[in-house]
Amino acid sequence: MATTVETNALNTIDESERHGRPRDLFWPWFAANVSVLGLGYGSYLLAFEVSFAQAVAVGVVGIVVSFLFCGFVSLAGRRGSAPTMVLSRAAFGVRGNALPSLLSWVLTVGWETVLVSLATLATATVLGTLGWGGGTVTQAVTLGVVALVVVAAGVFGFQLVMRLQQVITVLTAVLTVVYVVLVAGHVDWATVASIPPGTAPQVVGGLVFMMTGFGLGWVNMAADYSRYLPRSASGPGVVGWTTFGASLPPVLLLVAGLLLAGSDPALADAIGTDPIGALAVLLPTWFLVPFMLVVLAGLVGGAALDIYSSGLALLSLGLPAPRWAAAAIDGVLMVLGAIYVVFVADEFFGPFQGFLITLGVPIAAWCGVLLADIALRRRDYAERDLYDPAGRYGRVRWSAVGLVVIGTAIGWGLVTNTYAGWLAWQGYLLGPLGLGGRTGTWAGANVGVLVALALGFVVTLAVTARSVRRQEER
Repeated sequence: MATTVETNALNTIDESERHGRPRDLFWPWFAANVSVLGLGYGSYLLAFEVSFAQAVAVGVVGIVVSFLFCGFVSLAGRRGSAPTMVLSRAAFGVRGNALPSLLSWVLTVGWETVLVSLATLATATVLGTLGWGGGTVTQAVTLGVVALVVVAAGVFGFQLVMRLQQVITVLTAVLTVVYVVLVAGHVDWATVASIPPGTAPQVVGGLVFMMTGFGLGWVNMAADYSRYLPRSASGPGVVGWTTFGASLPPVLLLVAGLLLAGSDPALADAIGTDPIGALAVLLPTWFLVPFMLVVLAGLVGGAALDIYSSGLALLSLGLPAPRWAAAAIDGVLMVLGAIYVVFVADEFFGPFQGFLITLGVPIAAWCGVLLADIALRRRDYAERDLYDPAGRYGRVRWSAVGLVVIGTAIGWGLVTNTYAGWLAWQGYLLGPLGLGGRTGTWAGANVGVLVALALGFVVTLAVTARSVRRQEER
């Protein structure tokens, strides 16, 4: 029941508890990605100085391909009936997986902090526009309410998260359509069509930004929501419904955001600094409260998935506590981070981009390793060995750990974060490799994410095929 605290944590889900169909995955993935922040990505993408057609192309490709990675990891969840950070042990070893678990925990706590912060700021903005408050007190109360809902979802666990996502999907789908219709009059097709095309590095930079902002931000938790499915559930269905549910809302919202941002440079700048506030001023007063509900529901939906999975990642690091306690700990960290973002930080986009790209590199390297490992396996995971360092998956698989470390070192050398001064050390390979240095043409392309992903995938396929076969023959 949704009101019962989930007792399952890192364990393999018992056969008697496995239920549902692949299409059930549509609900959590749609609800987690229907955030109005998707409209803001239109402004962020045009900041790479690409044309509307280029932005649509790299946006759709970046969103769908990156969520396809989530679909394949979801398939592993059905095959292993365990959380992502447990299944990853097959590739990294039972103890060696501490590195991916740490990366996953930091990423999910960061994302839930971002989403709760935006929900707080958005609510205060809308209420301020209506003349119903909007100051520090309003922000503090809103933060408390939003955090309470998100933490409750994390504490109660899977059933409440899935039930919450169904409600959010229906609510936001309807209200988002109304919102897009109401702002359609602000689109200037001629201005949008006149945006000049960008160069290859700018297009690549936009593609990488979309991949890190969407699927690569979720791939580390994808199996957490498919592990309750029966082993007999359709594999293509698991991959397809995950990819479709996660990709549909951001693709539609991105196109709408591109049209709005491309129609008015001033609006594009405003969205870049205050996405929710800039979008709210386009609406009639009577729709501001429904708009607030759309924003809150979408952001809470994403944060609910994040806090649930961050708790599982924390447990996989070795925290000796029940699952609900791990989620509560992450909730405290989330609130502290949101307090900083809401009441202390001066801007949103710079730290946000730095967060995405910096963590996107090691996550991409891990993702490449895991996707290759999944592709090599022909049998279901050996359940007991996922928890035993002396089992077939071993204590530490140094090839996988080394690939993440090396991929991260190379990847960070090929990315830059001009908006975040404390990350100025990145990009140290751009000069030696003849790519123009930190201010050159390729500096903003952030190809390090793609290099880390490809390195992890290709090398794992090449060097671990035999060891995977030996594992499955035991």
